[in-house]
Amino acid sequence: MTHLSVLLVEDDADFRASTAALISREGYETREAGTIDEARKQIADAPPDLVLLDLVLPDGEGLELLAEEDLSDRAEFVIMTGHAAVESAVTALREGALDYLPKPVDRTRLQTILANVARTRGLKREVSTLRDELRQLGRFGNMVGRSVKMQAVYDLIAKVAPTESSVFVTGESGTGKELVAETVHRLSKRGDRPFFALNCGAVSSSLIESELFGHEKGSFTGADRDRRGFFEEASGGTLFLDEVSEMPIELQVKLLRVLESGTVTRVGSTTPIAVDVRVVAASNRDPREAVAENVLREDLLYRLNVFPIELPPLRDREDDIALLSQFFLDEVNRREGTAKKLSDKAVDVIRRLPWPGNVRELKNAIERSAILADDTITPSHLPGSGGVAAVDANLPAEDSLEVRVGATIADAERRLILATLESLEGDKKRAAAMLGISLKTLYNRLNVYEAAEEKSSSVGT
Repeated sequence: MTHLSVLLVEDDADFRASTAALISREGYETREAGTIDEARKQIADAPPDLVLLDLVLPDGEGLELLAEEDLSDRAEFVIMTGHAAVESAVTALREGALDYLPKPVDRTRLQTILANVARTRGLKREVSTLRDELRQLGRFGNMVGRSVKMQAVYDLIAKVAPTESSVFVTGESGTGKELVAETVHRLSKRGDRPFFALNCGAVSSSLIESELFGHEKGSFTGADRDRRGFFEEASGGTLFLDEVSEMPIELQVKLLRVLESGTVTRVGSTTPIAVDVRVVAASNRDPREAVAENVLREDLLYRLNVFPIELPPLRDREDDIALLSQFFLDEVNRREGTAKKLSDKAVDVIRRLPWPGNVRELKNAIERSAILADDTITPSHLPGSGGVAAVDANLPAEDSLEVRVGATIADAERRLILATLESLEGDKKRAAAMLGISLKTLYNRLNVYEAAEEKSSSVGT
């Protein structure tokens, strides 16, 4: 049985009995009241999730009950009346009623309302439970952290998740943007529907259109069958587009058209297919700078950036580092059937390491250290010389990069990438791993830098 308590406030005994029986058959807890005063007492004793309220009652109008804030804040209200009129409907909705049902009540419409309220109240209860976990354990769904900055992120997720708005998550690589998308999906009305994630920077430009929108058999070499794309697969649910600024600019036009029309057209086809997808996008670079660099369309950013959420880097979450370290070690212990521990000195070292790869780098470091340690992880098991030098043991500890105050993030990122490559003698695979980005993203960044240099050279000549 789906948990939903319904209070039916109706003075017509026969109608009340038949409607209560219908609600009960749908599997919901049902109580009855014949007057406003009786309804007040029942709400005070045990607040229901939904009040089905007659507009005209022996001791007053149902709207009086709806207008009482201490009551209406605790339940959803749906007005029922045989005195159907546009004016009364508008008044009820203005006072905060969820819906308006003229008598005789349409059974299908009532079933739909009950189902929607059950789902909405369930989401609110889950959000409340997650907030309790946050306060007690530093958890919010699959996200971990009790720092002030992460609590602010959790509050934003809780506000936007029940809506249908697009979400744009920004933050450095490794901060957990996909976890945010998964949590938004879980707490939404689509939570029991599909969730798909596509890293736009990890798919070649020749294949990403087919990945997103699907293709028809014979539309290109190797297309030996019809294929549904991510939008079709995720229809009814949520699609997470990671590193959306790495998507080819010409494909961004088609993505914008899909978001605005709600239809996709497979490669090799001219037939539009209706899809119902909520999009959560993400980028590890400032989207405004991406627009300025002509790698992200401004109109697409406006469409995606309805509700922005910025994730803090791990260096700004010092209070969470020990909590995350223990969480990741607990995961390893559960998976491997071990009982390894972190020494106090190891925790102290972990707090002082820079973690440029953020949470992802910390997780990998804890797993590696757990493999090396017999029973207890000590500083000697942590990355670098004695756990406090360079994160990559093969990178000289004295290597550093100075960035002037006021430099743009894009310029600092460019200098860091190029300096890391130089220190590793051009080893792109190691550089990408150290920087906490995909190899594809590294190549994309280098292509952007090369194109900028060529443009600068051509201007100079």
